[in-house]
Amino acid sequence: MEFTDEQIERYSRHIILKEVGGKGQEKIAAARVLVIGAGGLGCPVAYYLAAAGVGTLGIVDSDAVDLSNLQRQILHHTPDVGRPKVQSAGEKLSALNPDVRVVPHRQRLTSQNVLSVIADYDIVVDGTDNFPARFLINDACVLSGKPLVHGGILRFEGQLTTILPGRGPCYRCLFPEPPPPGFVPSCQEAGVLGAIAGVIGTLQATEVLKLILGIGETLAGYLLTVDLLTMEFRRVRIPKNAECEVCGEHPSILAPFDYRRRTINHARNARRPRSPVVGIPPTHVAGPPGRTRIT
Repeated sequence: MEFTDEQIERYSRHIILKEVGGKGQEKIAAARVLVIGAGGLGCPVAYYLAAAGVGTLGIVDSDAVDLSNLQRQILHHTPDVGRPKVQSAGEKLSALNPDVRVVPHRQRLTSQNVLSVIADYDIVVDGTDNFPARFLINDACVLSGKPLVHGGILRFEGQLTTILPGRGPCYRCLFPEPPPPGFVPSCQEAGVLGAIAGVIGTLQATEVLKLILGIGETLAGYLLTVDLLTMEFRRVRIPKNAECEVCGEHPSILAPFDYRRRTINHARNARRPRSPVVGIPPTHVAGPPGRTRIT
């Protein structure tokens, strides 16, 4: 690929990095990344990937912009209230970087469409805010062999992991089943600090860029947890589960299905205490930072 003078100037701070250079910027320009969710996490992810020059950026979201979104969803502005999020986000991304091809997918992912939606992309980013969607996306990416960068936020806390199918654990290795409805409160119910979306979202974008460039160490095999009240960052080792239903030695999940219908079966567990960490069921974490594992 031959860059124009304008592109060389635009990406000059990347190009002078020895880990990136011109060849690395070419890889970024050729990359196809799908961001699922144009909300608190998806907005900073998409913004920084567009700024970096990712060639094709798909955005999946079926919702419209709400006034309460503006506290953390940085691609949407006051005049966008009521507009489709994919349209609002797409306009901002195209204005930021005309080099980027933005592909809007105004739809909710289901077991019927998820494989076809992710098929045209190299890397998938999960910026959703509910467990059925997270499990659906995880299963689809594992079955398709697509790298997945997951993030989650609640209150002052966030979590992040990278899933490389066939090379490490998946989301189900950490959480075998979705929690029952109402077990983990939503941001609408419990609140969320707007800035935590930026922290986790930019870390997700960083993981994507490292995957594209093939540099550094990703969070594959680890869960990074963040608490902004204490400024504590912890990297917890995730062991691969040989009995995982989707990536284990004898997988029983061979096609995506809708978890919304399945979570009702786990209502009997609803009285278990809630975890203080976003989306993590009650566990005991032992060991020093960077060498810990969930038990």
